[in-house]
Amino acid sequence: MIAFVFPGQGSQLIGMGKDIADEFPVAKAVFEEVDTALGFRLSKLIWEGKIEELTLTINAQPAIMATSLAVVAALKSEGIDISKGLCVAGHSLGEYSALCAAGSISITDTARLLRKRGQYMQEAVPLGSGSMAAILGLDIQIVTEFTEDCSKFGVCEIANDNDPNQVVISGEKAAIEKACDHAKSFGARRAIVLPVSAPFHCSLMTSAQEKMSEVLAEAVIEQPAIPIVSNVTASATTQPSQVRENLVKQITGTVRWRESVMHMHGLGVQCFLEVGPGKVLSNLIKRSLKGVEQFSAGDVKEVHSFRDRYNV
Repeated sequence: MIAFVFPGQGSQLIGMGKDIADEFPVAKAVFEEVDTALGFRLSKLIWEGKIEELTLTINAQPAIMATSLAVVAALKSEGIDISKGLCVAGHSLGEYSALCAAGSISITDTARLLRKRGQYMQEAVPLGSGSMAAILGLDIQIVTEFTEDCSKFGVCEIANDNDPNQVVISGEKAAIEKACDHAKSFGARRAIVLPVSAPFHCSLMTSAQEKMSEVLAEAVIEQPAIPIVSNVTASATTQPSQVRENLVKQITGTVRWRESVMHMHGLGVQCFLEVGPGKVLSNLIKRSLKGVEQFSAGDVKEVHSFRDRYNV
């Protein structure tokens, strides 16, 4: 059985999805719908713009979603229907892409929700006062121990539990710097401060969470065609009320990706297809699970390769 997974912020690159749009009219239509929903040509920025502008949270979130959903359309035209999979999941903003792919939220609404999400998350913390860091070589139990110790220097929390040896922390700059020093003393292979514009998935995002709660309360959310495994619960649901609640909690909550992957495997998933730009999730899954297949579909060649190698 197969799970379709959708990447989050950091996977963006200039030109992503262009060959998909050129090859598949249904994929081009996705970009056009997103452009119309947002009232400007995001596709032009994605394909011809500057990476610094694309990387801005307010642009990156709907851009990655648009590319992922264009690939979904291309896959469907090749006979690969996501609704025939066992479940879907997405990393942070990728959860919105997953819900859209499963028919729970329309493309237009997803684009607008992510534009607001990006705006609110960027506005939540003054530029430069927050930070995030990836701790490599330690598991979440050890990282949790020293981040709690560093909380006396400011907010310092677990943002992402990505795989058995990669945990991302988020919070106030001074506390994150202290935590990076602690990580090395605990035996971390590396502690890397990430080039992000805000400290995502921590309590500093509370104002963004409150604003998104109001926006999501008005959003039309249907029952997804297949279960979605939520970041904050690491379990599957098809209930619109639970989907809505999980999306709100996700703003400040930990992305429990490692646990989500294990949960999907426990449901019977033997193959994961990463839908969208990059191979970040495929690499995380590879480090979390043995004996499963991972594929990526982010361009025409990969779409054709998956079509030829795997029959859903």
